[in-house]
Amino acid sequence: MKKLASGLREERGRAALLGAALCGLLTLAASGVPGQEKDKSGVNVTVTGKDGSDVGGLVISAQATAKEAGLPLYPGARPHKDEKDDSSGAKLGLWGSSFGFKLVALKMESNDSQEKVAAFYQKALAKYGTVLNCSDSSKAQTDKDKDKIESSKKLTCGDDHPDPGGLLFKVGSKEKQRIVSVTPKGSGCIFHIVYLEAHSDDKTPA
Repeated sequence: MKKLASGLREERGRAALLGAALCGLLTLAASGVPGQEKDKSGVNVTVTGKDGSDVGGLVISAQATAKEAGLPLYPGARPHKDEKDDSSGAKLGLWGSSFGFKLVALKMESNDSQEKVAAFYQKALAKYGTVLNCSDSSKAQTDKDKDKIESSKKLTCGDDHPDPGGLLFKVGSKEKQRIVSVTPKGSGCIFHIVYLEAHSDDKTPA
């Protein structure tokens, strides 16, 4: 799922801070925190305060659905695996008293053309607002443009671009965004669906 990371660069600073919290939760999980549940697909940990309230948690799973990303699954699409034992989906949830982070990612393939699948998801993404077409990597941003972007919560393409010959679309805000990339494969295509949420005001991710 390494290629899915290309759509997450704008959240690097925040993700680094959340990563530190993630390490702490993983340590608690290894110690046998009350409320911890494990299965073959991942880890589900709930951190409970002295008063019995939910003060934090962690969910890691190798299973995810398009519905969890808030998007429909393209008709007839099937999971794509680069390796036999690879996972075609991943889900991560991390929350505490003052922050929340959620990531849902899927890698699928279809016998239909790149253009047909892209048109399907452009329409689906439009439900959440104006869809950004980040397919043209030649539109490089100046340092001045980047400074303006950093001070705004408005979602932009930034440095994100698809693989050669591919298409990339984004919608939402910096704190809550959905990303779809589509790359041709023979007469069909491979596509990624990503939902990313990172905020510091709600207790749990949506």
